[in-house]
Amino acid sequence: MTADSVDLRRQAFLRRFDLEHTFRMIEQTLGWTRPKLRAPEAADRWTWLIIVAHTRLRLARPLAEDARRPWERPAEPNRLTTARVRRGFRNLRPALPCPARAPKPSRPGPGRPLGSKNRQPATRYDVGKTVGRPRIIIERERVRP
Repeated sequence: MTADSVDLRRQAFLRRFDLEHTFRMIEQTLGWTRPKLRAPEAADRWTWLIIVAHTRLRLARPLAEDARRPWERPAEPNRLTTARVRRGFRNLRPALPCPARAPKPSRPGPGRPLGSKNRQPATRYDVGKTVGRPRIIIERERVRP
């Protein structure tokens, strides 16, 4: 093996290591896999929202303070992880200008009246195992005395 091939493999390993940790952070910290979505299109939209949130955290690095835990070492502002930027975001938000007006005080809506049924139940999709289930149940009933 030449020195160039060793260096190339080392760089590939570091890139893979970065990707694995990015996906772990996106799943655990930003909740990528948390919602139970009913449609593939909704899953795509949710993935893009998480990507946007991750990108905004990376762009906010220079603005955020290092809100570290007691056992963590200090880091330079341009070297903060996205998890540390997220922790420091609460200190950053009050300093940012707010283009929106103050929210109007309001009460929550009345909601559905007590005792009434939901007229539009959520659409459910077959998982695949239950497609032949009614037919199998009918056949099993015929065989039993």
